[in-house]
Formats: sequence, C-alpha cells, structure tokens
Amino acid sequence: MKEQPVISSSSKTSEMLESLCSVVTDDMAMLASLHDREPDRQLLQLLSEEHFPEGLGFRLIGEDGNRALDFMNQARAALSDEIDQVTLDELAADYADIYLNYTIQASPQESVWTDDENLACQESMFQVRSWYSRYGLMAEDWRIRPDGHLVLQLQFLAHLFSMDELAQHLGDIARFMDEHLLRWVTPFAERVSRRCRTPYFAGVAMLTSAYCEELRDLLASILDEPRPTSKEVEERMRPIRQQAEEAPVSFMPGMGPAELNEGRRCLRTTLFNYKSNIKQHRKEKKE
Repeated sequence: MKEQPVISSSSKTSEMLESLCSVVTDDMAMLASLHDREPDRQLLQLLSEEHFPEGLGFRLIGEDGNRALDFMNQARAALSDEIDQVTLDELAADYADIYLNYTIQASPQESVWTDDENLACQESMFQVRSWYSRYGLMAEDWRIRPDGHLVLQLQFLAHLFSMDELAQHLGDIARFMDEHLLRWVTPFAERVSRRCRTPYFAGVAMLTSAYCEELRDLLASILDEPRPTSKEVEERMRPIRQQAEEAPVSFMPGMGPAELNEGRRCLRTTLFNYKSNIKQHRKEKKE
C-alpha cells in the first residue's frame, strides 16, 4: 500500500493549509447547494447582491476557470433584479431536466458515466460508499440520491477539507477526486452547458468542473506529486473492479443494513457561509 505523502509542518505551510481548509470547505458547500435543488427567489437575490461568483474563496486563474467565472457572472447578471415567477419556473424546469428526469441525458450520478453500460447505481456507487464509510458518513437515502451523486461528492469533499489536521488527509482527497469526481464531472459539465435551457445551470456546471480541476492541480503542487493521467487512473481502478466481481456482498449474522448504518452521519446539504466569506474578501481587499 502506498504511503501517504509527508507534508511539511512549517509555520508557513500550516497557515496556508488552514486558509485552504476554510475557503474550500465553504466553496464546496456552496457549489453543492447550487446543484442540490432549483434556486428560489432568496438564493437568486443573494447571488445578485453579492455578485457571485466573486465570493469564492479559492481564486480560479486558469483559462477554463476564468471562462467559467465570466460565464457565471453574465448568467447571474442576466437575471432580473425582480425575480418573477416565470424565471423561477424556467429554472425549476431546467433543474428537473438535468437532475430529476434526465431529459438532457447528463446524469449527476457517477456510475452512469463510468459504467460500461451507462447504468445508475452500479459499482462506482459502492466504491464511493466505502469512502464515506471510512470517514463515518453515509448517504441519507441512496434510493433517492445515490452515493455517487454530484451533490454528495461535493459535500464529502467539503467535509474532508473541514477536518482537523488537513495535511494528513490531502492524499486521500486527491485520490478520491482522481478515482471518482474528476473521472466524470467535466463531461457532465460539458453536456449540461450544451443542452440545458438556462445560462444559470450552464454556468453552475462549468464553474464546478473548473473549480475541481484547479483545486486538484493545487493539491498536486502541495503534495509534490503530479496528477495521474486518465489512463493511469483507469488502470488503477481495474483491480478494484475485478475484486468487486470476485467478492460477493455478505453480512455478518445479525448485522443487516440497519445495524451497519448506526453511528454514521448522513451527508446532507449544509448551510454555506457565503455572506461572511464575501465580507472577509472585501475587507482583505481594502487592507
């Protein structure tokens, strides 16, 4: 088993990781919220008042990142200051097409993108579930929102970045992103941006993809380890798939699913601290 990379414990590095932990936790929770449900009037007004996505704590500097920021800015600015019911209905219909009835065939579930037959709730769902279990977490109801759902994966990353002694978990974070989220979030975002009805959800998808890609690049720099190629990741995942096929799922006597769920916290949509993040950013600019 590969050893976790050793991160320098210098004061400067510790401060950088502490700052990274805070901003990425808030950002990931924010992105999860935008994918979680159709926006209501209160959320849209907040995004407008705070000129989202300027409040993101992690600054995107790459070409794709800047393109996504500009697009999301334009999509947000295009929404009327007085959000009418027609606008809300259009956004609700677009949300349903993407996340509920899959009209545009851009599923927010990982296994649809990674399974050979493009089926939901397949092998990768159980792999992701194992990651959650390792950190004492579980999906609230996998039948409604499977473990591999985009919202849950973003929430999981927010949880990991909120943990104490972040340096010890960076290797796990990078590996989870490589083996799961980053295998499919960019194709998902590209399809949503091409097929959805509203610039709002196109912007949300593009921004999420660009954010995750740049965050993973930063982790590679911190860990001093290059990102694996797509081919390397697929080769890494192949033994996992073979092992899953050979080992049938079984339960210990008296240990059914209900008992196994005890003591694990459900992944739920968390309230994000977006306003305070904006205020802090503006304060730093003035100073």
